[in-house]
Amino acid sequence: MKELTFISADEAVRAVRSGDHIHLSSIASVPHVLVDALCRRSGELSGIHFHHFHTEGPAPYGSAEYAGVFFDQGFFVGPNVRKSVQEGYADYLPAHLSESQAMYRSGALPCDVAMVQVSAPVDGMVSLGTSVDCSVAALEVARERIGVVNPHVPFAYGDLIPVERFTALVYDETPLITKDYVEPSLTDRKIGRFCSELVPDGACLQMGIGSLPNAVCSELKGHRHLGLHTEMFADGALELIRSGVIDGTCKKIDVGKVVASFLLGSQEVYDFIDRNPDVLMRDIAYTNDPWTIAQNPAVISINSATEIDLTGQVCADSIGSRIYSGTGGQLDFVRGAKMSRGGKAIIAMASRTAKLTPKIVPVLKPGAGVVTPRADVQWVVTEFGAVNLYGKSLQERARLLISIAHPDDREALDRAAFERFGPHWNN
Repeated sequence: MKELTFISADEAVRAVRSGDHIHLSSIASVPHVLVDALCRRSGELSGIHFHHFHTEGPAPYGSAEYAGVFFDQGFFVGPNVRKSVQEGYADYLPAHLSESQAMYRSGALPCDVAMVQVSAPVDGMVSLGTSVDCSVAALEVARERIGVVNPHVPFAYGDLIPVERFTALVYDETPLITKDYVEPSLTDRKIGRFCSELVPDGACLQMGIGSLPNAVCSELKGHRHLGLHTEMFADGALELIRSGVIDGTCKKIDVGKVVASFLLGSQEVYDFIDRNPDVLMRDIAYTNDPWTIAQNPAVISINSATEIDLTGQVCADSIGSRIYSGTGGQLDFVRGAKMSRGGKAIIAMASRTAKLTPKIVPVLKPGAGVVTPRADVQWVVTEFGAVNLYGKSLQERARLLISIAHPDDREALDRAAFERFGPHWNN
């Protein structure tokens, strides 16, 4: 392979034009060196739109300082852009993560420039490392394809990119952003225990990052032959992989492999996927396709919610009309798990917020988004138990959900149910 030619970040972003739509690799792998270079060009540009999943680190593309120059339209709203979205300097682009790539590939969402971080090349191919997501699609359709070659990006197998595909290459040695392991709370551990009781040996797991998934993982240490096919995983799952609890031997596709699309965790997680043939980092079109998910038996998807009403409607992207996160891949995996032979779709959450606000409510807050419709919801778990809403009528669902609500909230919920369902409620 011929020697790579690198240019500066400032030179690379000269290819960006006013009005362009830019895709960023996301999570821990945002190409901040290119974003900073664009900020230095801000006086020459206008009407630039950014698209990405959740991003870690500074997000000047969503700030008031660059109003009129940059406008952020992310598929997911993280803490770094949440305030900007509320103030109107940035926006949220609702999408099931499985469809984000299709928006690019179909042209429904323009993608003029792809800016991604990649590994050092191996045999002419580079890896997108910790952030494959919809970057594969972006690199297929973009006019300009700028790759930041970073030695800290792990060479992860799965969907690799020919280095010749890039129109410009920049070199940077900034370490990837890491996220420390979060110790589960007592409430998380109770929820994790109820979730673990729904997981049979040989199941294939999907779960994310944070104290609750960590609690589930800690309760699965006695299980055997689990698999992992997920959007992302972190340190909690890594412990299960290294201990042999997750070995993928019961999977029907990608047998023995861990499959994910993006990662956020400790440096240990990033080191684990580097040149590891047992890990496949794949296009979100593959990982989040419900039909692909369903090929594995006993898929157990575990996702969370900000609120659930008494009929089973799940809000997970907003608090009322205030966008808090995003649709993510929740419904992708809910439907994939339910189609899987022996699969279960679990919505797991604490019965109350940290401010003691009930999360099981008579009706969702005005403006709340329904991420998982009541017709799709199956298992719901709180620290007070697990209930299965599948095949249950509205009144049956209400009774079940009240039984796992916080005890101090159950009387008010019962009154609300009576007002809604009428005299047969207590029969």
